[in-house]
Amino acid sequence: MAIEQLTPQEAAKKIQSGNSIYVGGFGMTGTPSHILAALADTDVKDITYISNNVGETGMAGSLMLERGMIKKVVGSFFTSNPIVVKLYREGKIDVELVPQGSLAEALRAGGAGIGGFFTPTGAGTELAAGKESRIINGKEMILVDPILPDVALVRAWKADKAGNLQYRLTENNFNHAAAMAGKLVIAEVEEIVEIGEIDPIHVHTPGCLVDCLVEAKLDIKTLGTSASVAGSNKRVDAGRMAMVKAALAELNPGEVVNLGIGIPTLVADLITPEHGITLESENGMLGVGPEPASGGAMEYPVNAGKIPVTAMPGASYFDSAMSFALIRGGHIDVAIIGGLQVDEQGNLANWAVPDKPVLGVGGAMDLASGAERLIITMTHTDKEGLAKIVPECTFPLTARSVVDVIITELAVFKFIKGELTLVKLQPGHTLEEIQQKTTASYKVALV
Repeated sequence: MAIEQLTPQEAAKKIQSGNSIYVGGFGMTGTPSHILAALADTDVKDITYISNNVGETGMAGSLMLERGMIKKVVGSFFTSNPIVVKLYREGKIDVELVPQGSLAEALRAGGAGIGGFFTPTGAGTELAAGKESRIINGKEMILVDPILPDVALVRAWKADKAGNLQYRLTENNFNHAAAMAGKLVIAEVEEIVEIGEIDPIHVHTPGCLVDCLVEAKLDIKTLGTSASVAGSNKRVDAGRMAMVKAALAELNPGEVVNLGIGIPTLVADLITPEHGITLESENGMLGVGPEPASGGAMEYPVNAGKIPVTAMPGASYFDSAMSFALIRGGHIDVAIIGGLQVDEQGNLANWAVPDKPVLGVGGAMDLASGAERLIITMTHTDKEGLAKIVPECTFPLTARSVVDVIITELAVFKFIKGELTLVKLQPGHTLEEIQQKTTASYKVALV
C-alpha cells in the first residue's frame, strides 16, 4: 500500500501542542531538518523534544527552542548548544539526561513492546537516583523505562512509495529505533522511488513502520558547521602527542577499539593497517579510517566527534542500538576516553563539573561500564593546577571501579591488582614532578 506523501509544512501540521516527539540524528547527520524548520514556523507549544541532541544553533530543533515551543528536552548531549544551557539555567525548560546507549535501547524497547530493561550504564551515578536497581550477573544494574513518543521524525537517504527506508553510511544512528517506537512516524528522505526499486536486502526499516514520507534534499547549509573536515580544528602539541603515542602502545593487534572525542581521536591518526586494529564509532560504524583530505558529511560517514572520516576495507554500518549493544555486551576490547578526575579506586568522573553549565553524558557511561579495558587520557592537572588523579572523585561519577590505565602528558599509571601504580614517565618529566601534581596515593613500578 502506498504511503502518504507530504510537504514539510504538511508534515509539521501532524504535530500538536503537548506532543512528545523523537527526532532522529547524531549532530546534524540523519536529522529531518526540513520538517523541523517547518515545525518551527507553526504555533505549537509545550513540546517534549526527545533526541540525542537538538542540533546546531539556528537550525533543526534549536529553532524551536529559540521560539519557546519546547517545554522539556530529553536526551544524551546538549552542552554543545548554548541555547539549551541558557534556557535551563533560567528555569525555562526542563532537561532529562539519558546516556546515549540507554536512549537508543529505550527506543528499541518501546518499539519492541518491552516494558523496560536493566543496564549497568549509569549505576552508582547521579543518573541512577530514583531508579530501581538489581545485582545481575554480579553487576549492579538500573531499570530504564521504554520510550514511546507520540511522533517520530526520522531521516533516511531513500524511500520507496511503500515506506521502506534505506539509510546512507552513518545516517542511520537513532532513526531505525525511532521508527519502531513512534506512534506516528514521518520519514524525511532524499529521494522517493517506485515500489520495487530498493532491493529488499537494502531495506533497513520496513515500510510497515512508516506512516508518511517527505522528500527533501539536503545541502551543506542544513548539515551545520561540523559537517566538513575543516570543522575538526584538532589541537596538537607535544604533551598531547606523548599521550597519544602512549595510548597507541597499549593497543594490540586484533583489538576492536572505541575512541572518545578530544585527545582520543588523535590516536586514529597514528593507526595504520599494519597495526591490525579496528576502530568502532558509537554512532554506528565499525572500521573507521582517517579523515579524508577534504569533503564533508554529504560524501563521507562521520565519527563520534561529528567529523567526516573514511571507511577501512571490511567496514560496516549499523544503528545506534546495535552500536551500544556491542559496547555493553563486551564486544569492544578497549575504550579510550577523556577524564576530569580518576581516583584511587579506579572511579571515573568525566561528564560534569559542579556549578558549570554541562548538560550531557553522551556515550561515556556506556563505554566506561561496557569496554573490556578502559584507558583514560587527560591532562595531569586542571587549568588552575589542581590534581586530577585524586584520592576520591569530587565530581559527579561516570562509572565506579572501571579504569585500567591513566595516561597524562607527565606519566602513565595502571591499576595493578587493584592498586594505582606509576609505570612510566613521559619524556622530560620526573618522579618529583609527578609527586607534586598527584594527590592520590600510588606505587611506583617503572618499566
